[in-house]
Amino acid sequence: MDTSKPLRSSSSSGGIVVFGGGTATNSLVDVFEKLRESRGCTLQYVIPISDNGGSSSELIRVFGGPGIGDVRSRLVRLIPPSEADAERTSLKSLFNHRLSSDTSSARVEWLDIVEGRHPLWDDISSEKRELIRSVFNHMNMEIVRRARPSSVFNFAKASIGNLFLTGKIWSLESAIYLLSSICAIPSTVATLPAINSNFTHHISAGLEDGSQITGQNAISHPSAPTSLPDAGPTESPSPSPSPSSLTPLIPTSRTSTPLPRPNLLLETEAHDRIEDATLPGSLPSLRKQYITFTKSPLQNDDLSSRISRIWYINPYGHEIYPVANPKVLSSIAAARTIVYSIGSLYTSLVPSLILRGVGAAVRAPHVRQKILILNSSIDRETGPSGARALTAADFVRAIARACAESEGRHYHLADSDPNGTLGQPPVTEQQQQQGHAPPELQVSHDGTDVFSVRDYVTHLLYLEGEGAPRVDRAELAALGVDCVRVYGRRQEDGVLRYDEAGLAGALEAVVGKAEMARSRRNTSGQ
Repeated sequence: MDTSKPLRSSSSSGGIVVFGGGTATNSLVDVFEKLRESRGCTLQYVIPISDNGGSSSELIRVFGGPGIGDVRSRLVRLIPPSEADAERTSLKSLFNHRLSSDTSSARVEWLDIVEGRHPLWDDISSEKRELIRSVFNHMNMEIVRRARPSSVFNFAKASIGNLFLTGKIWSLESAIYLLSSICAIPSTVATLPAINSNFTHHISAGLEDGSQITGQNAISHPSAPTSLPDAGPTESPSPSPSPSSLTPLIPTSRTSTPLPRPNLLLETEAHDRIEDATLPGSLPSLRKQYITFTKSPLQNDDLSSRISRIWYINPYGHEIYPVANPKVLSSIAAARTIVYSIGSLYTSLVPSLILRGVGAAVRAPHVRQKILILNSSIDRETGPSGARALTAADFVRAIARACAESEGRHYHLADSDPNGTLGQPPVTEQQQQQGHAPPELQVSHDGTDVFSVRDYVTHLLYLEGEGAPRVDRAELAALGVDCVRVYGRRQEDGVLRYDEAGLAGALEAVVGKAEMARSRRNTSGQ
């Protein structure tokens, strides 16, 4: 752990809070660490726990609990590299390891790890090995205890790090602390789950054409067929997600509860015969294994229209309004810089921003810089590709609306309604019970935003190149957002990526310029 440079107090420099997901933000960890070192402050990563794809889906199905895949990914990425420390390298390999894609081979390999006979243990000291094995032994016992004729745990592609965190899942915080301590992750950086909960939290997406997609995996990328067949097609106009991912509800009136279609009832009944951690009657799309899916943007079909809103749901599909992890709110309260990192806009950023308390914390005046690092390409969530793809201004507005919604401020633009008028959204029973009913609707009749975008986003860093979102600097300036173009390189795979040195310099320039301006104001006021 590097302690050569003392940390500045929060009053002088403030911390840095980065919102983002797993893989994409991992590629910028070194950039953020350079910024942290130059500012001499703390760095916190806020990560959503709504992921229900990959090996996390099997852990959720059998054990319940949050989607911890992105949390594990960040923790492993933060293990300090050391060529001279073989144990640290081995710990990183262990927690980053995935079992075989073959179910039988994966189970045998898991037992080798539990019993301490796997080569991954070779350079790990006996005291750490036995500490980690105690968690694995507990996890293995739980897997055996929960086995039923209708449901056994599928070890295929299981992440060892995810299995470790799940073994301590009676406290997600303690699991993160234990892994961080074992791997000597510096205390100057922290990984914070957006929600501090031992329960599963799912999201739904509403599209502009009126269709709805349930579950983060279905929103981000279609899956390969599961062992349980879909119950038949739905009437949704969206062809992209699997039929069972859409919530097929038929409203009988404006006030009555929608009745499920017969095919949904049949599929729900089939899942209810399986004894696992999901509650009877839960939406089938939230109970399936999504172990196999593609992350390649070239293979992901466009959604039928743009995503208009993201919200949290309970297992039965009803909207809920979770509160943010208190440590997330505390970290923002001590921060001067917030960064919205690259990655999936609607499944990596928005799920953290719509949580109660986040919007007000971000809007606080002590947070000086609120920087969006724009994606270098359009993906499934920010399409459809072509003329309807999101622009940079659309990205900014989506983030601002998510933050405003976390405060209960459900704003709309007048030009989104063909008649130029919008009614007040109904206050739901859940909103009344949770004290989160929105205030009077505010509508702008001149086509401008009815809230200040700059309250939530002050700067945009972006790349220029084929396939990148369109950046209209004049439009963004009108919203109060300063734009900074960053140098990038197109890799051999054809993907345009930020140059690390260029991005680090741009971030330092934005943060440093604001600090200099503040210093001049303080000096002139003396």
